[in-house]
Amino acid sequence: MQIELETPATPSRAQRLNALTAATHERLDKRIMAANPFEDRERYALLLDVQHHFHADVDPHYNDPRLNRLLPDLASRARLSLLRQDIADIRGTMPAVSRVTAPLQTVPVALGWLYVAEGSNLGAAFLLKEAARLGLSVEFGARHLAPHPSGRGLHWRTFVSALNALDLSDADEMEMAEAAKAAFRRVHVLVEQILSDPIRSLRH
Repeated sequence: MQIELETPATPSRAQRLNALTAATHERLDKRIMAANPFEDRERYALLLDVQHHFHADVDPHYNDPRLNRLLPDLASRARLSLLRQDIADIRGTMPAVSRVTAPLQTVPVALGWLYVAEGSNLGAAFLLKEAARLGLSVEFGARHLAPHPSGRGLHWRTFVSALNALDLSDADEMEMAEAAKAAFRRVHVLVEQILSDPIRSLRH
């Protein structure tokens, strides 16, 4: 009797993206937590500044007509306004939104940045628990960490399903992966600039 070996399922586009960006993502996560962003509300406010800069970069993609035709409910996923409210909760004033004027990016590049932004919401459950230790909640100071009413998992799976279904070439996928890594590196630079401990830096 001939035994047919089960063929492993082909990884989805999102799984391939995860594999290609995992090392860059892991370095960023470790760097953020090493900066003790939940030590007190002052440190947390600096983390909000990091997030605000990143989401100001990615926010235009949520309103891009091209991307909204490709991804369902994209516009409703933007979190920049929630971040601005969180900063106002902590500091008493809402920051202005400043962006670097740049030409419209290609669809794969924009998708790479959105992949990072949406993935950060999936991992925000842990951050929300840490914020709660500072007396913050989804109603004050940690609004941008709130789960979607449908749940974090379903909200992420809806995004991933749409991403996986797009008609993209291998070259498009590689461009998307490089853009996602660039987005992670952008946050890493912001952490170094905003959350670095100058005294600790001098000791090392």
